[in-house]
Amino acid sequence: MKAIKVMATIDEEGQLTLDRPLIMDKNSRVEVIVLIPEETEIDEDDKSKEAIIEDFRQAWHEAMTGQTIPVAQLWEGIEDV
Repeated sequence: MKAIKVMATIDEEGQLTLDRPLIMDKNSRVEVIVLIPEETEIDEDDKSKEAIIEDFRQAWHEAMTGQTIPVAQLWEGIEDV
């Protein structure tokens, strides 16, 4: 069996709506396993949309102003990763 991970939303009628279409053979039967996060898991590790946008703006500013590190330098000292 092949596994594909995709996010979806459950509507008021309990129907799943996938966030993106699956690219595979049409008319195939599939097995669905639904993983629902516990209430305590929902917002603990997720950043708000505003925080994500601010992080992106900061990274973009650093990239545009030359405040970058070469990729090769990032790997220095890391062995067998």
